[in-house]
Amino acid sequence: MEGSANKLAQKDLDARWTKRNGVSRYGYKNHVSTDWRHKLVRSYAVTDAATHDSQVIGQVLDPDNTAAAVWADKAYRSEEIEALLEELGYTSRILRKGSAAKKLTKREEQGNRTKARVRARVEHVFGSQTNDMGGSLVRGVGVMRARAHIGLRNVAYNMRRLTYLETASANA
Repeated sequence: MEGSANKLAQKDLDARWTKRNGVSRYGYKNHVSTDWRHKLVRSYAVTDAATHDSQVIGQVLDPDNTAAAVWADKAYRSEEIEALLEELGYTSRILRKGSAAKKLTKREEQGNRTKARVRARVEHVFGSQTNDMGGSLVRGVGVMRARAHIGLRNVAYNMRRLTYLETASANA
């Protein structure tokens, strides 16, 4: 019986499986709100990998943010989120979704391209953490350790980004 208790202590009961683009993943996700001009993480939330991005938008919206627009990818587009953003005084800049039955118009496609240029700046955070900070894998058992690990990674990213911004402004 003791052997199974030891095995259970090493098993992450908080993490979940998900499949994205045909690749199965197990663990946790980092959801961030960034400053679009400086690419600094303003707030974040950590969930298991199976939680849909749109489920945590209320947690990552920063009420102290002076920007009135929310730039996000298609995963965040829904009537509920649009209503929430309007209620909180934000302007939605969420990319539009098309489908096989209802294609996007040329104007909607152009709008998506324009929005994607700004929204892509958020991807810099994830790219930097994946490529420069040891990958996206969180080694630890439990959601509390994952939150600490991901939170420290976000702080380290912000410190590195701030150093770059200060250096760039001193050289300008």
